[in-house]
Amino acid sequence: MNKPLRHGYWGSGVDHRDLLAKIAEIGPTLEANAPADEDRGELTPDSFAALKQLRMSHALATEALGGMQLPPTQVLELLEAITWWSGSAGWVSMVHCCIGAMSAAFLPDSAVERLFAPGTDNRFSGQGAPLGMLKKVDGGYRLTGRWSYGSGFSHATYSHSAAFVDDGTGKPAKDDAGNVVVMCAHAPIEEHVQLGNWDVLGLGGTGSIDYAADDVFVPDDLVFPILTAPPQRLKELFSLGVVGLAAIGHTGWALGQGRRMLDEIAKFARSKSGRAGMLGESEKFWHDYGRAEARYRAARAFVFEVWRDIEATVETGTAVTTRQISLVHLAKSEIHEAGVEVCNFAYRAGGGASLRAGVIQRTFREMMVAANHFTIAPSVVTQAGRNIGGSWTDRVWQFYDLVEKK
Repeated sequence: MNKPLRHGYWGSGVDHRDLLAKIAEIGPTLEANAPADEDRGELTPDSFAALKQLRMSHALATEALGGMQLPPTQVLELLEAITWWSGSAGWVSMVHCCIGAMSAAFLPDSAVERLFAPGTDNRFSGQGAPLGMLKKVDGGYRLTGRWSYGSGFSHATYSHSAAFVDDGTGKPAKDDAGNVVVMCAHAPIEEHVQLGNWDVLGLGGTGSIDYAADDVFVPDDLVFPILTAPPQRLKELFSLGVVGLAAIGHTGWALGQGRRMLDEIAKFARSKSGRAGMLGESEKFWHDYGRAEARYRAARAFVFEVWRDIEATVETGTAVTTRQISLVHLAKSEIHEAGVEVCNFAYRAGGGASLRAGVIQRTFREMMVAANHFTIAPSVVTQAGRNIGGSWTDRVWQFYDLVEKK
């Protein structure tokens, strides 16, 4: 196999095409286990064992920390490939990948030297909305709170939980500019209570449970300011911030989901039995299929245009711009919207076959769940649209808000 063209900015130790080959190898296992994953409410041990060997939690971490330091476009392809086989496996992979990148990007040296030391294999999971409180004590903080949507939590080793800092009176502390201080805290998974509450329409195998912490000690070096954290390493790429890194994961997942539904409904129509036989002979079906294929491919091309531009920027030693992050949000939204359109078309075209347990039904349910995620909320798209359209050009992204520069 020819080695891929490498630019000095990226890692050289892992060829992502070897990982794609591995995904093709384990994919049938992930797909066969998908119903059992849903029944269990999280990935089965067999599914996770297959997935774990990919080390997606280290895909974006620097090679100096034992990571792969892959370009975002290669990570998108990996997440797309995993998701094609199993939406839940793809979702857990993207969570561990993106939160692993955040930990590798924003925690201080003393923390990453422990969390990414040789022989370790830490994975991170949790919630980025501030639903807890940190009280300052000698050497660190005491963390208390309850969070939802801890995807992949039981398969992680450390939590990643946003929390306000207590000002000493039980209220959120504020910085000199009057903004509340929100920190992201990390603690061993076993120090939390896993509360369940994951009975959902789709993505049932992700184990996106509620969890709680009750007065858990967090050392000073296992927190970072989640809204304003400066990157500690690979500074140009990690200038994306936590939301930009999360966008890689959500976008890669949606790429795989839309592709799978298109492939599945085309295979169904080609089977030429029962309703499929009628579909295979239907001019209208193939016209609508062609339109859906074109919509998906246009959105996918937009995604890779945006991320290749970002790679070219950071390779020159330049931080990512506000406009580039706006385009990241638009591309992420567009691939989700294309996926929804593809799934609606395929679900209706499949008739009764779509109702039955199987890939079409599961993919439809999973896409509808993902489409309700906050990451593609109309407010995010609206702000990105304002920026690209020439309004709010003097603002910067802070989490999911385009705020005035200070």
